[in-house]
Amino acid sequence: MIQFYAPDIATNPILPESDSQHCVRVLRMKEGDNLEIVDGKGFRYLCRLVDAHPKRAHVEIISKEELPLPWKNKITVAVAPTKHLDRMEWMVEKLTEIGVNRIVPLLCRYSERKELKVERLEKIAVSAMKQSLKATLPIISPMTPIKEFLKADESKQKFIAYCDPTIERKLLSKQYEANIDTTILIGPEGDFSLDEIKLAIESGYAPISLGENRLRTETAAVVACDTCHIINQIKNIEL
Repeated sequence: MIQFYAPDIATNPILPESDSQHCVRVLRMKEGDNLEIVDGKGFRYLCRLVDAHPKRAHVEIISKEELPLPWKNKITVAVAPTKHLDRMEWMVEKLTEIGVNRIVPLLCRYSERKELKVERLEKIAVSAMKQSLKATLPIISPMTPIKEFLKADESKQKFIAYCDPTIERKLLSKQYEANIDTTILIGPEGDFSLDEIKLAIESGYAPISLGENRLRTETAAVVACDTCHIINQIKNIEL
């Protein structure tokens, strides 16, 4: 069943305009039809359409269920935004589908993009959440200077991925421990500066590699996140 998104569904049982249009005009749903709505906070609602208005469809809540995320730990990907916004949008879509709790755009010395409006990225994340049948929307933080982020990050397991061969790195797949709150730093196309790498290591981030292939920023973020999930899945099967 197609999922709709209404963040305030529990207190205001009306679909937002975009979802109302999709429900009424595209899918041609009518009064009395059942539909599923997620709130982005971890809950899914079975509802009945009571007013098929194309701009503010009104629903009646039949039941509510909690839909936990299928992984145990929090995964944060802090990544320098790409120069071309479409690549950043692709990354947000894929990270949301794979499973991420928080995405933090990082402002680094060699960042190709110095400003970023997250509203468009949030819409991409909503669409990907619905498509992948989740009920929890990842947090997309505003652009954050890397030094500020390093000071505030409270994850128990921290990694920084970079290309500089002068500082030893180990494969993420060898370093990652399953089911522990994790942050992974991904730099811009020009890589983190040497000072940023050293500061991150001093702040408790383990230097890691994602393999022999040279990856674009957005690809590296997706590979890193998926690596965590694969190891989580293997560990949890063993348990």
